[in-house]
Amino acid sequence: MATPMMIKHAEYIGSYVDWQKMPAQALPELAFAGRSNVGKSSLINYLANQKHLAHTSSQPGKTQTFNFYNINKTWHLVDLPGYGFAKVSQVLRKEWLQRMMDYFENREQLRAVCQLIDVRIPPQAVDIEFAQALHDLKIQTVQIFTKADKKLKGKPAANIALFEKELKTKFALTPIHFTTSASDRIGAEKLLKWIGEMV
Repeated sequence: MATPMMIKHAEYIGSYVDWQKMPAQALPELAFAGRSNVGKSSLINYLANQKHLAHTSSQPGKTQTFNFYNINKTWHLVDLPGYGFAKVSQVLRKEWLQRMMDYFENREQLRAVCQLIDVRIPPQAVDIEFAQALHDLKIQTVQIFTKADKKLKGKPAANIALFEKELKTKFALTPIHFTTSASDRIGAEKLLKWIGEMV
């Protein structure tokens, strides 16, 4: 049985807008995508066991670039712009989404997309639509339900079940999923084991 990956080295290496200008190294990449304020930066810091590797913000929509992190000098974690942020103009939202789709379709180093979903709330249309887009592009996808704090008790499981039920109306095979809480430090071991297998 594979053991969980240990992240011993993690550093920010740059932010990019155009996929064609991203690092040229042939290192495998895992992309983290999710709605604004879903907790991508907090999860990245939790997995890397660093407090300030990824910048966390109380202002949704702040991540507007593809932020690259070198992990263990063997692969890249790519933090994508948040999608679905209502206060950003429709034009800008479409521009960010098109950049992501260009990246998904053209970036040869991409191994999988980790779609982060806030487990505290019922399924959101924008998350379902994004999952559908990844499925249509035939991209390896895993779903990571974030903010599953212990105080929520049975709520995470109920919302995950609702999300999977919704997905099954769209396509037969739903992605595997993990449940995490950066604040309560839950879920890293299983997720890192999967990541180790992917990269």
